[in-house]
Amino acid sequence: MNILEDLKWRGAINQETDHDGMNELVNSKSVGIYVGIDTTGDSMHVGHLIPFMILKRFQLHGHHPVIVIGAATGSIGDPSGKKSERKLLDMKTIRKYEEKLTAQIEKLFGQDGSFEIVDNYTWLSQLSLLDFLRDYGKLFNVNTMLNKEIVASRLEVGISYTEFTYQILQSIDFLHLYRHNDVQIQLGGADQWGNITSGIGLIRKVEGPDAKAYGLTIPLMLKADGTKFGKTAGGAVWLDPKKTSPYEFYQFWINQDDRDVVRYLKYFTFLSEDEINQLAEKVKTHPEKREAQRRLAQEVTKFVHGEDAVKQAERISKALFSGDVADLTSEEIEQGFKNMPSVEVPSENKNIVEWLVDVTKFESSRRQAREDIKNGAIHINGEKIQDIDYTIDPSQKFDGKFVIVRRGKKKYFLARVK
Repeated sequence: MNILEDLKWRGAINQETDHDGMNELVNSKSVGIYVGIDTTGDSMHVGHLIPFMILKRFQLHGHHPVIVIGAATGSIGDPSGKKSERKLLDMKTIRKYEEKLTAQIEKLFGQDGSFEIVDNYTWLSQLSLLDFLRDYGKLFNVNTMLNKEIVASRLEVGISYTEFTYQILQSIDFLHLYRHNDVQIQLGGADQWGNITSGIGLIRKVEGPDAKAYGLTIPLMLKADGTKFGKTAGGAVWLDPKKTSPYEFYQFWINQDDRDVVRYLKYFTFLSEDEINQLAEKVKTHPEKREAQRRLAQEVTKFVHGEDAVKQAERISKALFSGDVADLTSEEIEQGFKNMPSVEVPSENKNIVEWLVDVTKFESSRRQAREDIKNGAIHINGEKIQDIDYTIDPSQKFDGKFVIVRRGKKKYFLARVK
């Protein structure tokens, strides 16, 4: 099937400006298609993966992705989805964010020259106020702009002229890419429809009514329970491994609801229709095995962090489930125990009873500590300890950085050695 048929099967198309025209275009030649991301943060999150996965599919079908990193538009702020004005960032911060976003994008799309990263500050910063008003402002009708959903949603609480002009700047981006980068399609989230159609309108006013420029949006991603996709109790799930470790990233995907997992397999993996249908059948017949979730976690983690990260995440998961943590590395301990109860402890040796009660307070009393130890309920660094005279040596394992305590079958505590 062609790219648009594939996207339709995956449920990844929300709106198209001209399906037949775009379908004819993508089936006749290699087409430039772009997605923009503003420099409003130092990392992408899983919500950004939705349009970027679609862009990657176009790349795999032989088309030419162009990613616009919006150092210019990011400096003024997109009103999309916000109930108040964005905080304006200084250019030093924007450049720092741009560097980090560029590294993440290159990891997703490769560095073989089959895609481009451009910065809209390159052309938008060259516009004088008079050029902006005469060459572009004159071509935009204020009434039409006010009716765009992206602006209309803000009128009740108010919107500054700065953010009001965002759709003009994004339209100029499309025109510039159409002229200089052979880009004919813009891809964005459902909330970008107004900006995309504004850009197509500008291209046709400047280049002529027959200019072949198209827009495509993807649906708003909600979970089966109606809540926003990509959020956890700890906040956003980031692509930066320092903000969300590969293990946490893997766990986010493997913990998805049965009602959502097939849809996510279509959106976030490059598995074939047959493979996904087989996994969908397993969700119905053997949901307890969670094979679809495991495959989803493997595929997305591999795409974002690489094959080694998948192996590491599965190794940590297996160790935590079985209790066999002795062979984990200190880096794996840092990832797997990040959200577990922890305390800082001194590096000196200590009797296990005193250490559990006085140093870590993992046990409420010495009597309880002795009882748990004798009953075999206490494991230190994966080893069952039943000797109340045992000495805790913090330097013994994990590069002297950690001591892992497990009480019972699943209750873990982490001691970080100072």
